[in-house]
Amino acid sequence: MEIIKLSATRRQESGKGPSNRLRRTGNIPAICYGKGLEAFPVAVSPKALLEVLKSAHGKNSVIELAVEDGEKLTVMVRDYGYHPISRDLVHADFLQVKLDQPVDVEVPVRCVGKSKGVAGGGILQQIFRTLPIRCLPEKIPALVEIDITELDLGETVKAGAVPLPEGVKTRLPEEQTVVVVAVPEKAEEAAAAPGAPGAPAAAAGAKGAAPAAKGAAAAKGAAPAAKAAAPAKDAKKK
Repeated sequence: MEIIKLSATRRQESGKGPSNRLRRTGNIPAICYGKGLEAFPVAVSPKALLEVLKSAHGKNSVIELAVEDGEKLTVMVRDYGYHPISRDLVHADFLQVKLDQPVDVEVPVRCVGKSKGVAGGGILQQIFRTLPIRCLPEKIPALVEIDITELDLGETVKAGAVPLPEGVKTRLPEEQTVVVVAVPEKAEEAAAAPGAPGAPAAAAGAKGAAPAAKGAAAAKGAAPAAKAAAPAKDAKKK
């Protein structure tokens, strides 16, 4: 990874008022901190910082921050904020890093190719859009690509099988599913869908049940018929 150079000036004032005045000059407030580094405020160009955020590595870019007094710090963007309406950058946080010490970051994951399972009617489900990794700052990949061409119905890609550059490790458990080609439950979906085959017939049968219920009332007239049969029994004795 190429280290990006960025200039900064120290701020003598902090707070809402001084920060707003700083923004009117074309710069934004920022702060630098890190392990063993006492936090101190700086000002940076929002346009220059935006170029960093738009680069291939984005927020994971490694920056050489040149402060006006001659001090140079190796940092990464830890946080930043936009104005809710103008969407202009309004502040940033820089975390000092060491090139010989690993860092924890999240890298975008992209699936490439068309899987056999998707061609066969499966549904591709990408569980993780970013992958948490640990590596030296200069080894951070811009993104992680997963070739899903041979992925069939019901098959998965586990975290331990994700191809990573040398020196880069995922922070997920090896058996954690990252991508899966799910098998659609066609039978259940068809049965639940309105107007599914067989549904009209069932409805018709339900409507036909009502007349049958009315006809059941005639069964009450069976009692008089039984009484009429009793005399016939006496007639047989005679």
